[in-house]
Amino acid sequence: MIIVVGAGPAGLAAAKSAASKGCHVTVIDSQARGGGQYWRHQTEVSGYKSNRSIDYLHELQQNILITHITGAQVWSAEKLGDGYQLNYLQGGVEKKISGQKIILTTGAYDRTLPFPGWTTSGVMTPGGAQSLLKGHGVVAGKTIVVSGTGPFLLPVATALAKNGARVEIIEAQSPLRWALSPLALLLNPGKFPELIHYVSAILRLKIKVSFGSAVTGYHNGEVNISKVRSNLSIRKKNVRSATADVVATGWGFLPDVTLGGILGCAQTLDRDETVIFAVDREQRASVQNIWIAGEATGIGGADLALAEGAIAGLSAAGSRIPMALIWKRFTKRLFARALQRSYPVGAGWQQWLTDETVICRCEEVSCQEVIESVQELGAEDARTSKLFTRAGMGLCQGRVCSRNVSDLVASTTKCAVSRNERLAASNRPIAAPISLGVLGDGIAG
Repeated sequence: MIIVVGAGPAGLAAAKSAASKGCHVTVIDSQARGGGQYWRHQTEVSGYKSNRSIDYLHELQQNILITHITGAQVWSAEKLGDGYQLNYLQGGVEKKISGQKIILTTGAYDRTLPFPGWTTSGVMTPGGAQSLLKGHGVVAGKTIVVSGTGPFLLPVATALAKNGARVEIIEAQSPLRWALSPLALLLNPGKFPELIHYVSAILRLKIKVSFGSAVTGYHNGEVNISKVRSNLSIRKKNVRSATADVVATGWGFLPDVTLGGILGCAQTLDRDETVIFAVDREQRASVQNIWIAGEATGIGGADLALAEGAIAGLSAAGSRIPMALIWKRFTKRLFARALQRSYPVGAGWQQWLTDETVICRCEEVSCQEVIESVQELGAEDARTSKLFTRAGMGLCQGRVCSRNVSDLVASTTKCAVSRNERLAASNRPIAAPISLGVLGDGIAG
């Protein structure tokens, strides 16, 4: 049996391709319905090229070779004989599942950057706003500023506007940066209709768009907007303000590498120093009988995730990989690298901070406390700063703040963040929070 962890585009493509070769597949996912963040648990999805979801979700629901376990949060994994055992929580009860082969498609989550007011009511990530809308039909607010960088801002903003919100987009980078990647654009002509789709929607919905700008403060419904350089340092501070009851701000995505890390799969750093998994041409990880596809091998969007998932599923089933699929993955990876060049997230955001700005929201650790851990207590890296301040020791275990803490400590010490520190900050012995009571009951049972 093949176990697919995650039911986003990569997981659905992996399950479909493996089942097409006669393999029994179990898809395990934390949500109630398949689709992941991108297709968000709906049988029909509105938006650009939304009809792609129908075939994959139909396979998940109707194919007798595919078993779908929902509402299951995998919290750990271990080698078991010739296969693997996954431990998960479902309805507050700990359960286990075993299989000979695993395909990890664990996806990613929004990357956040701190700024004064980012922990106050009304501030969320674009993914959070999308989740409310797609998952529950709830528009986050009446007046919404969608800010940060990356193409993900476009579907979020247009969807919110279509559902009645007054929306403004604040994009930190210039669209002219796409001139740095002519080959990626040439080999991905399908992206031009997508761009036209969103530009038309923005014009039709009268969404205001500002480039080279960022939200650098939010207080009592007032948004402070500054002009920024490509490295996110401030060119002109507080050039204007806007009124909004919600600020949805995000800076791309961070892959969820925890489960693969627990299983010992080799990791590396992407070009932007994001921690990802190292895989071969058939999406195999360094550990036998484990394949990894989607954002965990590099942030690249749904098109790349679908290609990688299909390749992983065929490889796990022992089937030949068509050259057309390999070529598709190549062109989509080329586009993913273009995204990194077009929407970089530099260290200039640290100029936005005040001494009181919260860096770790779980433990309420301020910017000043992190800096003092270096200047007064002698911390030389993020791990030592964490021991002094508790930054990263909260419920999220550093998923939100660890990279920001590392960058802030590095700027204070004038030393670059090491490769080992990046890798260590992204790995945890437990993949999801679990209470000792539930854990004890599960083992005893």
